[in-house]
Parts: sequence; structure tokens; C-alpha cells
Amino acid sequence: MENVFIAGNYRFPLGERSYIMGILNVTPDSFSDGGKYQESSRAIERALEMQEQGADIIDVGGQSTRPGYAQIPWQEEWARLEPVLKEVCGKLKIPASVDTFYPQVAERALDAGASIINDVTGFSSGMWEVARKYPGCGCIVMHWKELLPEEDAIKAVRHFFEKKKQEALLYGIEPARLCMDPGIGFGKSFEQNLALLAGVAEEKIPGIAFLMAASRKRVIGQPCGNPPFEERMPGTLAAHTLALAGGADFLRVHDVKESVQAARVADAVLHSRR
Repeated sequence: MENVFIAGNYRFPLGERSYIMGILNVTPDSFSDGGKYQESSRAIERALEMQEQGADIIDVGGQSTRPGYAQIPWQEEWARLEPVLKEVCGKLKIPASVDTFYPQVAERALDAGASIINDVTGFSSGMWEVARKYPGCGCIVMHWKELLPEEDAIKAVRHFFEKKKQEALLYGIEPARLCMDPGIGFGKSFEQNLALLAGVAEEKIPGIAFLMAASRKRVIGQPCGNPPFEERMPGTLAAHTLALAGGADFLRVHDVKESVQAARVADAVLHSRR
């Protein structure tokens, strides 16, 4: 059986090379780039720029999930996303993903042309119902359950992934539509985040896509003396390259141009090793 991640009309063969997901936050309060792309025209310009830089997917989010964030209702989130998604999906040659935990927003985004649901809360029953209603849409499932300090993060995340795979099958979602994300920075200690970055091979379910998303996060800043978010690109490249060596398929990043170059070099080295 071919190992592939399916996202609408797009197919991403797994193991041939790594893929870059560019972050586009149309929010006033995201931890790293809040307010930067809140205006629709700037957001659309940035999406096209990331495509030109080599991004394989554009992930559009309308609500910050940084530590201590203030949750907004789905209507407000969709009001931020709608003008951007409708135009971006008509102009991009690559798929758009919607970063949301609201089934109402996910459904509207798929109607607007998005190909992937990226749910940081790991897919509720309502979100699985939306995915079932739209055959072929990709599903990025993130681990967001808070771990106890003494828990083995790798075992906990792998167990969560196995459970979510079974849930997906119950809703008629085939494994090729799934991509698992260990949720770096969400409910985990510094040491647990490091373990997850180092343990991709043990967390990953064979044949199912795996995404690593550590871009500019606290786990990057802490070993470096906590520089400002915008100065954490080199550390991000290091962490993500190690994740690729462990078997990650997708990287979710702020710095697309640099990440594409790093990923291509990592791919070449890893293929040479094989």
C-alpha cells in the first residue's frame, strides 16, 4: 500500500521528501506574529510569498492558542478567516489548511476551498463529523492533553495517536487522510517537549503522516537564553532537522524560505544514508 497523505485533490507521498507548512495567522494576538497579517491584503500577499518560497501548504489561523490565550467565539474567528480564505484558496496552487477547533469554522473553510482541517484539540466528535461530510479532506490531529510531570511523553503521545486512528476509522476516515502532531508546547514540560522532538521514530504510527511544529516556541528559546521570538529561527531549524531525521514528514513553520532550504539538505543527507 502506498504511504501518502491526502488533502482534497492533493497527494503528499510519504518518505520521498519532507514538506513545509507555512503559518499564516490572521490574528491580533498570536505569540510570534500577532497583528502582522491581520489585514486581508497583507495576509493574501504573505500567503503568495510563502508559496513562492517553496511552501507546500499554507495554514491559516484566526485564533491564537498561545499560553493564556483568550478564546473567541466561532463567529468572530470565521469573520477573521473568511475574507482571507476565500481569496487565498482561489489564488494558491497549493492546498490551504484551516487552523481551528470549531466544527462550524472548519465546515465553512472547506466550503471556501480549504483542503485540510488542523485541529489543535485533537478532533472532537463534531469535527470528525465534518471530516466525514467532506470526503478527502486532510485531518491534522494534535495531542493537547496536559501531561503529568512524571509521565513518559513519548508513550502518552503514541497511545493518543493510536486512539485517534481508531476514532477516525469509526467515522470512515481512512489513515491516508490523517496527519499526527505531538503538540510541542501544549501541556508539556520543557523536558517532555525535548523528548518528543528526539523521539519521533517512537511516536510515529507507520504509514500515517507526522507533523512537527516547534517553530519559535518556548522549547526553542529556553536553551538559547530566551531571545525574542523573531530571533529563534536558527534554533527552530536545528530542532526541525532533528525531527526530520527521526521520520517527521511535515514541518509547520514561520520562516518558510530558510526552512525549505534546511529541509532539502536534510532530505538529501537522509536519502544518502538510506
